[in-house]
Formats: sequence, structure tokens, C-alpha cells
Amino acid sequence: MTVVSTPKLTWKKLSEKWSCVMYSFIGKALLFTTLFSVLISITALLISRISLKRKVWLAGFFSNVLDFFYLPIKYFFCKFSDPRILDKWVVSLKNIAHASDFSKTKNRIIVVPHCVRALDCPASSTILGIQCRDCGKCIVSQLKQDAKKYGYDLYITTGSSAIINILKNKPADGMLGIACDYEINKGMCALNGKKIVTYGVPLLNDGCYNTKVDYKKVIETIEHFNKNKV
Repeated sequence: MTVVSTPKLTWKKLSEKWSCVMYSFIGKALLFTTLFSVLISITALLISRISLKRKVWLAGFFSNVLDFFYLPIKYFFCKFSDPRILDKWVVSLKNIAHASDFSKTKNRIIVVPHCVRALDCPASSTILGIQCRDCGKCIVSQLKQDAKKYGYDLYITTGSSAIINILKNKPADGMLGIACDYEINKGMCALNGKKIVTYGVPLLNDGCYNTKVDYKKVIETIEHFNKNKV
């Protein structure tokens, strides 16, 4: 009787087999990760859109998801829609997520963008932003009075670097930002983890000058949080 011997696997064949298994595992893991990322991003977008109409659950979690995938999602919006829509949804979601903590803050400031000023504004610029002269040519004078009435300090900024300087000189745990959705979201991201709670009121229009403040919304927001201040 002839005995047929089974050839032993060589180290080379074992290595090739192991490589095939690893490549297969990595491929499946990448596919799963990609599908999961797409699914959770779409879910976060749907939740953020719903947040424009009503409060939603897990707003903080889904806003973090959108922050993590912000650049690829924004690329998609730039190609097929309007990126301003994305920022509008994200800010709405973050406002819901931050509302409870913002109501607990004690030292609040209001930050207004310089683009709301009158074109012939006589105010000068300093390290702490534009110094309003109460000339009455734009809404800032009124906002300044309202801020004082409700216990806020108001600053007119020319950029995010000015906000950092303000916070170095003025201790605050809450910041109400008035700006376009993009700048509000940018500021919220920059101050994330800085022990200051942010909340935003979007402008009525975008642009680098002659922008309009939703004054009614600003006052409603201030009064709401002063009423619910812990």
C-alpha cells in the first residue's frame, strides 16, 4: 500500500495565508467604518435639521459627530447645496445642547461682529475690539444699553483672536455670540473645552458689512436665560 504524505506548509505559504486573512479583515473593517461613518453622519444631519423646529435628544452627541465629520460634509454641501445650510443646522443643534449649561452661567458677555456697524462708524479699534462711542448710527448703541441692563458686557470684535484677548482680560463663563452661522459655529468650536459656554443668535443676513441683527431674537434670548438663570 502506498502512503501519500501531505506536504508541510512552508513559512512562505503561512505568511501569504496570514497576509490574505489580515487584508480581508482590514478591508472589511474599513468598509464597516465607512458605512458606519456615512450612516451616523446622515443621522446627525437629519437630527440637526429637525432641531430647527423643535428640541431633539442627544443634541450634544450629534453636534460632536458633525464637528468630527465637518470638512467632508461641508465639501458635499459646497458641491451639491449651500454650505451656509450646514452651519445653520449645526448652530441650531449646538444651541440646544448648550442651553442648559448656559442658563447656569454667572458672568456672561455678548460678542457682536464689526460688520453690523455703520459704514461711517467713528469708533476706534483696540486689542479688546471696537470701542463703541454710542453715536447711535447703528444697532450697537442699543445693544450696548441692553447688555448693561441685563448684566452683560458687550464687545465688538473683528475676529476670533479678539475674543481670546477679551477672555484673557474679562473672566466669563458664558458667551452670547451674534454673528452669521459660520462665525458662530467657528467660535463655538474654538471655545470648546475652554470652560466657557457658548450660545448663538444668527444675523439676518451674511456679509462683511451692513449686516442686520435680529434684535427681537437677541432680546428674547437674553430675557429667556435671565429668567431661567440658576
